[in-house]
Amino acid sequence: MSTNRIESILIVGGGAAGWLTAGILAARYGKSLQITLIESADVPIIGVGEGSWPSLRNTLRDMGISETEFFKECDASFKQGVKFINWRSEAEPSFFYHPFSLPTGFIERNIATWWIANQPQGTFADAVCAQELLCENNLAPRTQDTPEYKSHVNYGYHLDAGKFVDFLSHHCKKVLGVKHILGTINKITQDENGIESVETLEKQRIQADLFIDCSGLKSLLLGEALGAKFIDRSDELFIDSALAVQVPYANEASPILPYTIAHAQEAGWIWDIGLYSRKGIGYVYSSGHMSDDQAAAALRKYVGADVDKLSPRKLRIPCGHRQTFWIKNCVAVGMAAGFIEPLEASALVMVELAASYIRDQLPQHKDAMPVIAKRFNELQTYRWNSIVDFLKLHYVLSGRKSSFWKDNKSPSTLSDTLKESLQLWQYHVPYKKDFLYKEEVFPAASYQYILYGMGFRPQLQFPLKDSENALFTRQWQDNKKLKEGLEAVLPGTRILLKSIRAR
Repeated sequence: MSTNRIESILIVGGGAAGWLTAGILAARYGKSLQITLIESADVPIIGVGEGSWPSLRNTLRDMGISETEFFKECDASFKQGVKFINWRSEAEPSFFYHPFSLPTGFIERNIATWWIANQPQGTFADAVCAQELLCENNLAPRTQDTPEYKSHVNYGYHLDAGKFVDFLSHHCKKVLGVKHILGTINKITQDENGIESVETLEKQRIQADLFIDCSGLKSLLLGEALGAKFIDRSDELFIDSALAVQVPYANEASPILPYTIAHAQEAGWIWDIGLYSRKGIGYVYSSGHMSDDQAAAALRKYVGADVDKLSPRKLRIPCGHRQTFWIKNCVAVGMAAGFIEPLEASALVMVELAASYIRDQLPQHKDAMPVIAKRFNELQTYRWNSIVDFLKLHYVLSGRKSSFWKDNKSPSTLSDTLKESLQLWQYHVPYKKDFLYKEEVFPAASYQYILYGMGFRPQLQFPLKDSENALFTRQWQDNKKLKEGLEAVLPGTRILLKSIRAR
């Protein structure tokens, strides 16, 4: 007998998207809702999404996961932000940081206006935040006696994507009670409500009230069955290829960098991510501006080793997202919803944001689903547009001279919203009222770190009052004292990670 209540959810597809979604939902609803995940044993995990945002700390904690066990089982390390090397120009070496901690006093007032007017020595990030200093000295974000998930500065993680999926799967099944089915879907039945059931080659038939499509690029339910259109954004972001390798450390004492490196190259950029036992390094590039062989040569030069002996993986990177993300009783999460290049590591956080929305807004009655779906679609469309604009900002501000970088600056490749923002920011410092949503993917501080790290300088007409200057000067001095204090007490990243793993 059917009811109008949501009593069962079927997640189609495993991977990080499927198991994170399962864990986020199961941690809230426990045994009051039947949550099932079905995945095919024949579909490999892409396994190169090795960077997270700080949001993952809350997600793991809310799922009841021990952070110590997570560090051990997932080869994890700390990530305090991104270091961009030579993005401003190839003419002379340079770098800037996009740290995870907000500028000092950011919630109350906008210190960036003072920094622009006074131009103190050093970078913008170093003047307003302690994290650049910590990263440059390979210091951990907390001390050895700091409780799990707590810290002196904000941090996310570097992790082994394959091990992370196994870790999540075990926790969801053994602790949170998620039902797991191995099966290859070969038939999807629809009715007036959307998806009615799925059937497998193994003769299984599974029904549910809500279907969550985590089937990756195939988008088996939302894309193939329900016909959600894919919006190609490759005319704005050109990266469509990647060559990835896993590189061992030279020895057990090699430094573990507590940040992601994004090193600008002729036709893209190289990521360099330090896990506990190895590094993940890859070149993401535009195949329209560089051949695969040229990319391999560039990666070989960066790694300083024979890349072929490291078993490189060649990946094609789609650039776009679905026009609609929730249709009737089916919602897409992860790559089934969209995917773009890994600059700023937005893939995992988009899974977290989508899954937490479904959790918090889960319809109490099926009649409420169309309204929730409509609002989810509007929010996700805004988020994807914001991500594309934010990533494009990195490229359009660069002074690099190769055709890839020049083509990125063509006005025809910029969205109207980014053009409008750049026009505004010539005479205005980004702050809270520049953005529409309380839960922005990238806050105003992120735009400040990129704009002023890349050398962008606005023209400001109105001088600060003496009292404002005095207040911001004190904040700047407080940040200097904070850096000195943290530098004196924080351990090296490898030292702390070794201590955590020994517990």
